[in-house]
Amino acid sequence: MLIDRRLFFNFDFLLLFAVLLLCALGCLNLKSICSFTSASNQIYFFKQIQWVFLGFLFLLITININYIKILKFSYFLHSISLVLLILVCLFGTSKYGSQRWLSIAGFNLQPSELAKLTFLLILARFFSENMNQKTNTLKDMLVPFVFLFITILPIYIQPDLGTAGMVVIIFFSVAFFINIHRKTLFLFVSSIFVSFPCLWFFLKDYQKQRIKFFITPELDPLNAGYQLIQSKIAIGSGGLLGKGFMKGTQSHLRFLPEQHTDFVFSVWAEEWGFIGCFFLLLIVFIIIYRGLRIAYMCKNSSGAYLAVGISLYIFWQVIINVFMTLGLFPVVGVPFPFFSYGGSAMITNFIGVGLLLNIGMRKFK
Repeated sequence: MLIDRRLFFNFDFLLLFAVLLLCALGCLNLKSICSFTSASNQIYFFKQIQWVFLGFLFLLITININYIKILKFSYFLHSISLVLLILVCLFGTSKYGSQRWLSIAGFNLQPSELAKLTFLLILARFFSENMNQKTNTLKDMLVPFVFLFITILPIYIQPDLGTAGMVVIIFFSVAFFINIHRKTLFLFVSSIFVSFPCLWFFLKDYQKQRIKFFITPELDPLNAGYQLIQSKIAIGSGGLLGKGFMKGTQSHLRFLPEQHTDFVFSVWAEEWGFIGCFFLLLIVFIIIYRGLRIAYMCKNSSGAYLAVGISLYIFWQVIINVFMTLGLFPVVGVPFPFFSYGGSAMITNFIGVGLLLNIGMRKFK
């Protein structure tokens, strides 16, 4: 069987290089974090390298399966994600007050990460099949809202407010690109602003505390506001050029909590300064730009919706994570893609980029 040479010629090497470079910088940052910690914590660095290689393997598998075939199984794949989310609620492993992981053969799987990607798959398929050639009203959006509800409900129960919020953001980001009636769009926007005050009554006590001390962390500098204060100190002390690799005092003296997950950007900012942060975010911009370019060039509406969704999914994760560390957004546990430590997130993000490359390779079809 002959291999279509157009698949190779349309491969986005710049996108792949930017992703691998971001992973390399994340491992470098993690090496600095682990250099002044106990031996048990230094395993994070070696595990992260394993996750990168495993994620890259999944990327290679993904690009070799036509994304159209993957979309055909999207409802089945999302059903598996939902079953895993229900199993987490029943038998999951608890950590930091949340039950988000399934322990399988020594590996802690976080199904909510997989659910975000499979949710994008069913949205892309549904929108392309049912909402592509007409002006859509609120009635037409009923089924997508059902998809949204059944996806965020088990995630919220865990509780994982950050991931549930990300699913909602993914939904509206993709929905923005379909042809929605103006009145329906106005109703969407209005309902979001109206619902914000109502959400307060559904939050748990620790979630309410995060929001209160996000606004004024100085009210409890040694407890609830500690993370934000230390993060701001780390970022601010980095200055223009930073303190240098492995010379960050906030991280190495253990003032900054959750350095390898939520606050990796704070460590990077302290050691590499404004210039380093600009370079890091430039790489992210290249990834998002190439993803949106793939969506624009794609002749298949389902592929275009999927490429837009994955690109904006990466964009919003970066924005929320960086804003968290700057004190511009509550701490909700959203990692920096390809940069924060984590196996489930790393593998899922690589699969997402694999789908982007997949769509770009077959954009002429």
